Amino acid sequence: MPPRWPRKPDRADPEFRRLDDRMTFAVHVAAFLAGNSGVWFVHNIRQAEWSWIGWFSAIWGMVLLGHLIYITAIADYSKKSHG
Repeated sequence: MPPRWPRKPDRADPEFRRLDDRMTFAVHVAAFLAGNSGVWFVHNIRQAEWSWIGWFSAIWGMVLLGHLIYITAIADYSKKSHG
């Protein structure tokens, strides 16, 4: 069941921005898991010699980690941040 918002959604609302950023992160995690598991599955089934697959997973994982650091430590969700 999707989260319910008690008022009109507005990116100027710090609580809504925080929730929206966390839901976007959840989608990013889902895409990472689906994409990587699919690539590794095909790699293992075909017994392919894909030398790039480790870099692909590592770089995408670092982007995901950066996204997590941004939403938990860097993003400013105070009222003053959006005027």
